[in-house]
Amino acid sequence: MNTQDSFSKTETHRAFPAGQTIFQEGDPGDVLYIVIEGEVTILIDNQPLETLGPGDILGEMALIEDRPRSATAFAATDCLLTPVTRQHFLTLIQRTPMFALQVMRVLAQRLRQTNEQRRL
Repeated sequence: MNTQDSFSKTETHRAFPAGQTIFQEGDPGDVLYIVIEGEVTILIDNQPLETLGPGDILGEMALIEDRPRSATAFAATDCLLTPVTRQHFLTLIQRTPMFALQVMRVLAQRLRQTNEQRRL
């Protein structure tokens, strides 16, 4: 079972219409989101960095570091997202090792992407 399947039936969701900002760079990082439906674009300095889809996680870095958001996210299409608060996140990490592994994979992919961009 993947992250999207785990959260699509059991958690509260938030709908974001296409074009709506989900969070902005500098906002408090008190929640991460899991994409259930739709696509989310991540921007840094108003430049598109990546587009995320169902099963992807966003906002995890600010939540883990307890720091302001380092990027802006907006709904590229109509989206359904599952918000995960810091407390819920900590509970999930303790109780669900596969969720913890998924978050580590996301962080590793983002670090690799940053390293590759620096080489260009």
